[in-house]
Amino acid sequence: MLTGLILTILTGCQVLQGALDEPGLKPSASPVTIDSVSRNNRQARIAREQHPRILATYGGEYSNQKLERTVAKIVGQLTLVSNDPNQTYRITILDSPNVNAFALPGGYLYITRGLLALANDSAELAAVIAHEMAHVTANHGIARQRREAEENLAGRVVSDVLRDNAVSRAAVIRGKLRLAQFSRNQELEADAIGIKSIGATGFDAYAAARFLQSMASYSEFRSATGATDANLDFLATHPNPPQRIQLARRHARKFGAPGTGKTDRRAYLNGIEGMLFGDKPAEGYVRGRNFMHPELGITFSVPPGFTIDNSANAVTATGPDDTAVRFDGVAVRSKVELTDYIKSGWVSGLDKSSVQAVTINRNEAATARASSDGWKFDITVVRLNGRVYRLLTAAPLSSQKLVSVARAVSGSFRALTGREKASLKPLRIRTVVVWAGENVGTVAARMKGTDRKLDLFRILNALPAGAALSSGTRVKIVTDQ
Repeated sequence: MLTGLILTILTGCQVLQGALDEPGLKPSASPVTIDSVSRNNRQARIAREQHPRILATYGGEYSNQKLERTVAKIVGQLTLVSNDPNQTYRITILDSPNVNAFALPGGYLYITRGLLALANDSAELAAVIAHEMAHVTANHGIARQRREAEENLAGRVVSDVLRDNAVSRAAVIRGKLRLAQFSRNQELEADAIGIKSIGATGFDAYAAARFLQSMASYSEFRSATGATDANLDFLATHPNPPQRIQLARRHARKFGAPGTGKTDRRAYLNGIEGMLFGDKPAEGYVRGRNFMHPELGITFSVPPGFTIDNSANAVTATGPDDTAVRFDGVAVRSKVELTDYIKSGWVSGLDKSSVQAVTINRNEAATARASSDGWKFDITVVRLNGRVYRLLTAAPLSSQKLVSVARAVSGSFRALTGREKASLKPLRIRTVVVWAGENVGTVAARMKGTDRKLDLFRILNALPAGAALSSGTRVKIVTDQ
């Protein structure tokens, strides 16, 4: 993995020092609140300082009243059987496609819409939320703070190429938050407490094991598509899935045989119907090997074998032989020549003799070369519609593919046509009924805007290989309709 260009993303089940009362950054309205009990809470005060950073890292809050009610109802039921009946909770749905959930000291819970898309019923979501509540009631955050006091944030967390203060700040934040990860024993303890909670509530206690399996399958799917950054994976900092699944089933047996508890699947599917899936419009869309941003009116593509990952901070792509691409946009005064901009100090190891002005698809542009710590880089900047875009390609010094990859990517960069912009729509979760005579393949074919439709369909619906669908069954698909 190329650490010089690809910035790590905050992930894993974590206790973070954050809260929810910053002006202009209020979380979802919910019948489960903690304002009254956290006003003078030291942990809550610490938490308030981190909440804006959490929102920035995860793309802000996902506002959807129907979905919020669905989640809040589950939180309310779990609160009734909590180990600490005096502890109250508040949950925020994060507008991120990453599959993740975490807790804040004092009773604040976060869950991403990516995780909500992966769950298949209320029992599975209850298992996730109960797990996070368990971290709070077991005071894992306090134990982590004691351990963290002896740790140092080591290693570089910013790009070897970019000298960008905003990027540096974001990377430092993520690096600190990575220190908030729980120990393996704490995770297993939270599993046990959480399963006990959902079982006591009447939910299917085996839902925890089912969802752990879904997360493991999703992790394998991402790895197979080239998205191998472990920091994007909920399971990256947890005990290995087979162990957790086995232990989760063992705890669930205390509540009876599989199928004993309620799943409330219909209500859950109603709640997530129409929910955004994957990229949101403000960040552009990944469609196969193409990145398209209708609001900015630009597009580019990457060569075969590359996988694009779109985040709030930048678009990155990884390919064969540790070759990587990073794309972002910056504000540069119109009077500044692009060749002068490249030389202005934001590129480390720049070969100034390589800087030259070029034209790319009738747009003003400039290119250059750089090298640093065993890597070589191609830098291309393009001015389009008053904004400057940067395409940075990196490869090991021994690679022979840098130039060909960089030229293929930069050569594809262009403005979207009006028709192209109008045709781009966000992807959403839709729940559909299986028709008579349909099978897994034909229903998966209804999906749009995604690669490997069959594999993704199986994962979203927790269908093992060889599983069949019954007529009348309600399932999830992804589409732009």
